[in-house]
Amino acid sequence: MRVTTSAAAVALAAAAVLALPASAALAAPTRYEAETSPAVCAGTIDSNWSGFSGSGFCNGTNSTSGYVQFTVSAAAAGSATVGVRFANGTTTARPASLVVNGSTVQSVSFEGTGTWDAWTTKTLTVNVNAGSNTIRLSPTTSGGLANVDYLEFEAGSTPPPTNALYVATSGNDANAGTLSAPLRTVQRAVDLAQAGYTIYLRGGTYAPSTNIQLLKNGTSSQPITLRSYNGERVVIDGENMPYTPGAVDSSIPRADRGAIHIEGDWWRLIGLEIINGPYGVFGLDVNNSVFERLVTRDNYESGLHLQGSSSNNLVLNLDAYGNRDPRKNGESADGLAIKEGSGSGNVVRGVRLWNNSDDGLDFWMFQSPILLENSLAWGNGFNRWNLPNYTGDGNGFKLGGNAVSASHTVRNSMTWDNAVGGFIDNNNPGQHVIDHCTAWDNPGTGFNFNRSDSTLTKNLAVANGTAVSLGSNSSGSGNSWDLGGSWSLQSTSPSTITGPRNADGSIPSSTFLRPSSGADVGARF
Repeated sequence: MRVTTSAAAVALAAAAVLALPASAALAAPTRYEAETSPAVCAGTIDSNWSGFSGSGFCNGTNSTSGYVQFTVSAAAAGSATVGVRFANGTTTARPASLVVNGSTVQSVSFEGTGTWDAWTTKTLTVNVNAGSNTIRLSPTTSGGLANVDYLEFEAGSTPPPTNALYVATSGNDANAGTLSAPLRTVQRAVDLAQAGYTIYLRGGTYAPSTNIQLLKNGTSSQPITLRSYNGERVVIDGENMPYTPGAVDSSIPRADRGAIHIEGDWWRLIGLEIINGPYGVFGLDVNNSVFERLVTRDNYESGLHLQGSSSNNLVLNLDAYGNRDPRKNGESADGLAIKEGSGSGNVVRGVRLWNNSDDGLDFWMFQSPILLENSLAWGNGFNRWNLPNYTGDGNGFKLGGNAVSASHTVRNSMTWDNAVGGFIDNNNPGQHVIDHCTAWDNPGTGFNFNRSDSTLTKNLAVANGTAVSLGSNSSGSGNSWDLGGSWSLQSTSPSTITGPRNADGSIPSSTFLRPSSGADVGARF
């Protein structure tokens, strides 16, 4: 898999790709396995670490003599792109000389990848002769070489289409990536894309055996966009990927998380349906990106998950449902999760989160404020998959946890029919603002803010086990429990609000859960 676990490796790989000239090759690369002749491994061919391609990988001797060499063929002399897939389970980089046809052309650093089964690809450019060429990686320190899985080689001169690449299930990765000659794989288009590119996916189901890795960066003026073409239905099916599902109580290696795995900045993901993945979309240290009109359903972990140092992201008009996690007995898979990190400026707007095994939304241990508005959550936390020892929490909107403080704002949102509760601070002691929201028919507490210092205004709680729990520090005014009396509703049928979205992706208007009296309390759609 094309993965990396260090920021330095991401930057180097992205820089190598972005530095390719406009005439970079578009022919599909040829793969040369390290364990297959005429490749030479001055060490052993091993298979004791998972995730490798073919039947094994080269484990060079821990000395300067432990090289690996590949023999490749080029149709013509000129520049070529080389991708070296490696793993370095140490924390120390292992440098090597890149030797082409007997001459050292550059020094290459193979950074630590965290574990020996965390494989990543380093992209390099070399000049080659017409015909046969040797490419050798010779370690320059006594620690030897990183484990090397394979080398991918491509040479040619077909220019890419200007700022656009097209992918179709009937395409070919040897094509130019135009509308009439599309590529076949999403990853191939991602590898070719540069800042300012748009990757258009034609309708159909794409089912790769490894996850799609978005590791390079766009810019503020030239983001990289990955989207459906002309509204066609595009499904990315992760069922063939590892960890679908993972074993009970196991951990998914970070690089394997997500049918789409993103660590780049300035991306736009629009109009895609992601299913059956080890997470739907998993983002680590993602900034200035937009996730718009995505459907993330039936994944083996959360539908959309952002983590780490992540700021200024917009999640817009997401539908996330049916996500579950057999490996954690239902306790981890949320519709949308922004967890265990920090970063300002994140906004969640117009999302619908339902029938997920844990919570609809979870801001567990995220240390910075997030704005949530115009969103819905229902039916979360029930064991719809007959998972053993089920432990799904069953809240609609969970705003953190574990005493990590961040002050979130929630506006004009509804939650109903969850297994436990509606809105909950979950021991996030921040100063939350909850305004014009509705909790209905949850067996637990509609608004549970008893461990925070929150302000609740003009919210509506009807037919919950308990309307509200404010503790000693939270307060508010104009809420249904402040006004008292009984509250009848114009409609308790969610069929419109949960049905097809409007043409612009917004949630349809409905009288669902509006007070019959017309009082300015609760959410409106």
